[in-house]
Amino acid sequence: MLHRLARSAESAETSRPGNLTRLGALVAAHLGVPAEANQLLSLPLPAHRLVDADLALSHLADADPDTTVVGISGFARHEDSLAALLVNEHADVTPGPVDYTWLSTGPDTRRQVVSNGVRLFRLGDRPVAVWQRASDPRSGEERATVQVAAATAADSEQVIAQVQNLMAELSVLRGQVVSFTGNEFQPGMAGISFHHRPQVEAGAIVLPEGVLDRVVRHAVGIGQQAETLRRHGQHLKRGLLLYGPPGTGKTLTVRHLIGEARQTTCILLSGNSLGMVTAAAELARAMQPALVVLEDVDLVAADREFYGGPQPLLFAILDALDGLDGDADVAFILTTNRADLLEPALAQRPGRVDLAVEIPLPDAAARRRLFELYAAGLPFDPAAVHTVAEAAAGVTASFAKEAVRRAVLEAALADREPTDADLSAAAAEMLAGGAGLTRALLGSPDARHEHYGLIGFADHPVGLSD
Repeated sequence: MLHRLARSAESAETSRPGNLTRLGALVAAHLGVPAEANQLLSLPLPAHRLVDADLALSHLADADPDTTVVGISGFARHEDSLAALLVNEHADVTPGPVDYTWLSTGPDTRRQVVSNGVRLFRLGDRPVAVWQRASDPRSGEERATVQVAAATAADSEQVIAQVQNLMAELSVLRGQVVSFTGNEFQPGMAGISFHHRPQVEAGAIVLPEGVLDRVVRHAVGIGQQAETLRRHGQHLKRGLLLYGPPGTGKTLTVRHLIGEARQTTCILLSGNSLGMVTAAAELARAMQPALVVLEDVDLVAADREFYGGPQPLLFAILDALDGLDGDADVAFILTTNRADLLEPALAQRPGRVDLAVEIPLPDAAARRRLFELYAAGLPFDPAAVHTVAEAAAGVTASFAKEAVRRAVLEAALADREPTDADLSAAAAEMLAGGAGLTRALLGSPDARHEHYGLIGFADHPVGLSD
């Protein structure tokens, strides 16, 4: 097809207007109308949706056996509109090699996509030309683009509509666990990282009786009854706040929820990526059912008076929570170490957060279960495990895990099996007066009080590594 179009373009070369580029002549020959009669329509895209656009356009173009893709040579590759590539008073734009890039489609998969090229194909019996270009962070271009040229406006509109429908249908993001990331050129520009869906069994989480079931029912169970709730006019959008000291199991609970929501798109935000909450909400709306996790939200949504004025990111979070329709199957899951600092509008208003669940410090029975859990399979006497658990009042689940790890490490350094004495010594060392900083890092409220400067320390991140 390209050779046929090239011959058509060459035959018109002698009459080619001075501002019509060689690429413009090629496209005009394909569309069968003069370049000035082309009907152009643009679809700007977030950078992370380019792979979906490539899938959609490949699906459309593959129906035409004569489809071809042409690239763009020289500095014209940096033009920001298809119109400037087809008609240009200052430079001739010539066809050249197609630019490709590799983009992730999952935790372990990727796809080669067109990053700068023009597809020439027929949609049914109507010829169209579609320019596909990736974002370019180095030049400040934060969005990818799809621009369509066709003989009529109706044809351009139909291509855009079909691309949008296919992007939603074929999206590589649907049902995945992803996090937003920035880049070195523009930290606020959203990229996507894929993660394996964590598998945390309920038995690995030690919480007061009924708490985990309540959390799962709200975050996941409501979505499982979506059709029934919609039929009865009930809303699906929901917000869940998990609060409590660091190290008590909030992150582990979130990992369990993500594992339970097997067909759900899960979007993780923490640290600087909390600033991408608007993009996350848009993606959740498009990929529902979805969970949006905002970890350590107190770091950006604390009471406005505490920080002396409005926080722009706070308003972005509030807008994201308010912006979805009630029948959107989207759950916002927020975690915080300091519920007392949260803005009341976020923590109390129904429709933003409609369930708050405390993840408390473990009581004596819970501490015994935690030490038993982390000591399972190790040669510790059950009575010794219980004795250590009883002595460790006021500590977190993280403390129990670290005490067992230190006991095993001490024995490994001595090239022997761990003993009850190792476990007792490890716990005693961590409980000693001089170990307040360590206990603070592991979430002990008493120790955090001793080291007040640590009060804003974040809980363990929602990292999905095993």
